[in-house]
Amino acid sequence: MLRIRKRPLRAVMPALAASALLLATGCSAGSGPRASSAPGRVPEATASTAESAHGGGPLAVAAGPAATSTAVARPGTAGGEAHKSALTVTSYDSRTRRAVISPAHKGNPSASPAPGGTPAPGRTAVGDVIASAPAPGAPDGLLAEVTEVIGEKPDGTEVRTAPTTLDALLGDGEAKGTVPVDPASFDVERLLPGVKVSWARTGDVHAGPEGAKVPLGSLRVDVATQVATAEGAPASAAATLSGFVQVKPEVDFSYGGRSTAAGPGTAHLGVLGDWTSRWALKGRAAASAQPVRLPFAKLHADPVLQVGPVPVVVNLDLTCYFQISGDGRVTVDIEQDLKGDFDAGGTYDAATGWTPVDESHMASTPVRARVTTDGGVKAALGAQATVGLYGAVGVTADLAPYLRGEAAGTVDVTSPSHSGTKADVGTTGTWSVYGGLDLSGTLRIQLSVFGTPVLQRGIPLGTLHREWRLAGSPV
Repeated sequence: MLRIRKRPLRAVMPALAASALLLATGCSAGSGPRASSAPGRVPEATASTAESAHGGGPLAVAAGPAATSTAVARPGTAGGEAHKSALTVTSYDSRTRRAVISPAHKGNPSASPAPGGTPAPGRTAVGDVIASAPAPGAPDGLLAEVTEVIGEKPDGTEVRTAPTTLDALLGDGEAKGTVPVDPASFDVERLLPGVKVSWARTGDVHAGPEGAKVPLGSLRVDVATQVATAEGAPASAAATLSGFVQVKPEVDFSYGGRSTAAGPGTAHLGVLGDWTSRWALKGRAAASAQPVRLPFAKLHADPVLQVGPVPVVVNLDLTCYFQISGDGRVTVDIEQDLKGDFDAGGTYDAATGWTPVDESHMASTPVRARVTTDGGVKAALGAQATVGLYGAVGVTADLAPYLRGEAAGTVDVTSPSHSGTKADVGTTGTWSVYGGLDLSGTLRIQLSVFGTPVLQRGIPLGTLHREWRLAGSPV
């Protein structure tokens, strides 16, 4: 179920909000077919079936089961390949790296005692590698190697662990797949009032004020809020922001087996999906030359991918914010639609290392554009997003779709939403309204959780800037 937490307002200016659940690294004003910008990209697929992480076929990649799942491997031993296990992580202390490992939930017939009545966890040995879905003390999942067996406790065997990497479990296996993220699985923390969340999923289940209108598998965030008005502005110039962002997120994962060197030959982690939004800014908003950023919502999900027998926990975090800059003089009434898709993440190849994946295709449509008096304003509704594995951040991206209006002289111009009609020009002057996108991001060192060589520094996704003219006086 959707979990919503409230926080009191701690910002100086009032709320401006609409979620941008988009992790993207490229955008254009026109649409077009997807084509990855990263060489060596493993093709997208819904993976085929296999039983073993070291077997002869590709490993299945699918949404993890509702119940907590665990896989155990004992590398370097006969029959030590990864397999599903009846064991569970009962507790974990991230400070001491101690874990308690016990049989599956009480009453599970697969959790049988060892000879002599010793609990099955008593067979846990130094060198065992454990992968677990989120568990008590390990909300981002656990991927660890047992370095010491400390002893028995009433609820299982206490062990000391150390970090390890996925190749210790997946070995020579190969896997590739794209799995939708359940929109109901996101935790939502409201930082400011005025944010409404909706989603829809199979079984005709939906939530939120707009739930009945949300396409299957999509998450939608609506906002309608007041904005701080520029000093000296008349009451008629009260500033507001309203609109929605809708996204259908999927996790893209692949692992290409061991290379001749240490670690896999290929690997990939990313987020992709469909994107739709409409938002508007109206009035004379307070602004300054330096952009002012105001976070308004945080979203978090830990989708579990079942990669053969191994539960792979993907961590998605999103901080939504409003950002505004300008001179505080111009009064605007601007709105636009955006629709398209996105794909962002990182791809690894043993020959070339990590390469950013950064593609997005968007088409924008101006609904209305009105600029009054002279001046300029730029307002962005953006998101800083991260994607990682087992709590280790792998990719971070900051995406800021924006609207920008400017005018010179005394101007009062309205551009109608229907093409082929002329703008209503009240007085002379020049004016323009633009849509655009600013993006920056980094591939992080923690992507080495795949078992790839450690990055000595972050790899920039690059700074992307795209802008297109929505309306304006003749050029």
